[in-house]
Amino acid sequence: MGLSSLDLVLLCVYMLGTVAFGLWMGRGQKSASDYLLGGRDLPWWTLLLSIVATETSTATFLSVPGIAYAAKFGTGDLRFLQLPLGYIVGRTIAAYTLVPMYFRGELFTAYDVLRVRSGPAVRTLASGLFLVTRTLADGLRLYLTAVVLQTMFGWSLPVAVLLTSLGTLAYTVVGGIKAVVWTDVAQFFVYMAGAFAALAVIGGKVDGGIAQIASDAAASGRLRAFDFGLDFSTPYTFWAGLLGGAVLTIGSHGVDQMIVQRYLSARSLRDAQKALLWSGPLVFAQFALFLAIGHGLAAFYAANPPAQPFGKGDAVFADFLVHHLPIGLVGLVLGAVFSAAMSTLSSSLSASAGALVNDFLLPATGHSPDSPFALRAAKLATVLFAGLQIAVGISGLGGGQAVVSQVLAIATVTTGVILGLFVLAARGVAPVASLAGLCGGVAAIGVVVFGLEEWGVKLAWPWHGLVSCGATVAVGSVVGLASGRRG
Repeated sequence: MGLSSLDLVLLCVYMLGTVAFGLWMGRGQKSASDYLLGGRDLPWWTLLLSIVATETSTATFLSVPGIAYAAKFGTGDLRFLQLPLGYIVGRTIAAYTLVPMYFRGELFTAYDVLRVRSGPAVRTLASGLFLVTRTLADGLRLYLTAVVLQTMFGWSLPVAVLLTSLGTLAYTVVGGIKAVVWTDVAQFFVYMAGAFAALAVIGGKVDGGIAQIASDAAASGRLRAFDFGLDFSTPYTFWAGLLGGAVLTIGSHGVDQMIVQRYLSARSLRDAQKALLWSGPLVFAQFALFLAIGHGLAAFYAANPPAQPFGKGDAVFADFLVHHLPIGLVGLVLGAVFSAAMSTLSSSLSASAGALVNDFLLPATGHSPDSPFALRAAKLATVLFAGLQIAVGISGLGGGQAVVSQVLAIATVTTGVILGLFVLAARGVAPVASLAGLCGGVAAIGVVVFGLEEWGVKLAWPWHGLVSCGATVAVGSVVGLASGRRG
């Protein structure tokens, strides 16, 4: 079934309405502080929903149901939920140990803390790592959204990627973080409504409905949520989720500029902490919803096999959205898919622009953060990173395993290193020791990612952040002690 005229109109109206809303909410930007930090006056509840919407990308919306759909694409059960358990622990730690650092002085990026405590070289390298990994991860998210357009219209991948990116770029480059946060709030409600609507439709197409889907899942062991085994090659165990997930989220929500930018936009430290603490349970609930959709899809396709077996878990929900939703609802749910994509991509563009301008351009040129140059540079940087994400999206990097796993694996590569640098900064080690720790952390994760499998050893990606953080802290501490300059 192709996309009906009604659905196409609804989708186009939604997309145009989102861009217009973002442009309107972001009007009146007069300085780089307004553009990148919303004048430090955004309500905590908008920041909460923006944090959740930002991390709920198309990779979540499409990939997570695929993980529960079948064991060959993920686990075929609920063990993925062990990961957000670690998220809740990690966010609690980050809220009380890292977030207060951003309210000591007038900081503009997460990495300003490293400049103050470890020197400009450490700040620059940490910010550079953020920019590289953020561009790669969100280019993959862009790719996954473009796959939906390919499925709908048969467009080539480059065309689908380009069109997916342009709407998000329009309101982000004009309205800055204020436009991003307020459109995130609207998009949160849209994609949640779309997910619930899709689950209701799936239940209506399966004999016995949602209750029968749950009963069948329980009878077949698909409701299994915990694995207490110690297999370090398996990503979805309790220990990998609790420890690896905690370290990942301490890094991603404690020292990653894309989320820290929201704390810096808050009215107070207390508001920033509330937004972070409540985001953990909300994300856990979202994951549970998307996994439930995966179980529903398994029941539906068991009774209605696809013409061709699915090659990737990411394709299962996309196929159902385009081919099996009733007319009128397709436009709504596809709008939800694009809401999830646009919320993450717009946040990424704004955060990347802020890091490039404040951590690289302003120190090199000597301009102040509130100068007209800074505002112009931030807007041009937003366009630059949109172009880089488009390049990643059409590169074909997303054609392998589930994109959500690729995205999280990329995040763990450097998030642990940057988190380790913050630990060293808190301990007062000398800048040279922090630089040594950075090199040690990068080398350790390089061995894990590229070397261990050559030796027949596999370490699942949730452990990568723990390894890179531990190596960074260990090497930095040893060098600090050897140099005799530890504070």
